[in-house]
Amino acid sequence: METNFFIYLLVAAGTLYLIRMLPLSLIRKDITNKYIRSFLFYVPYVTLAVMTFPAILHATGSVWSGLAGFMVGVVLAFFDGNLFRVALGSCVAVFVAELLIK
Repeated sequence: METNFFIYLLVAAGTLYLIRMLPLSLIRKDITNKYIRSFLFYVPYVTLAVMTFPAILHATGSVWSGLAGFMVGVVLAFFDGNLFRVALGSCVAVFVAELLIK
């Protein structure tokens, strides 16, 4: 049982090390291709969105109330941009949606 844990730990550590070490050792010059630079620019934002969106939907009692909060948050962020108002509006939307669902 313990040996499996250490094997898994070593495989995970090796994988993470290779993921971080290989680009540094293989790519020596600046990346000049505008498509690759654009792709690499958006990778952190896409990764954050992919990790956050399912959590938004499943953080409430219902997927529909999570979706309502998400949609209100997107609209408020687009038109207003104030983080406090976006968070407050999303919370209110989830609260109202939960009341309507029950």
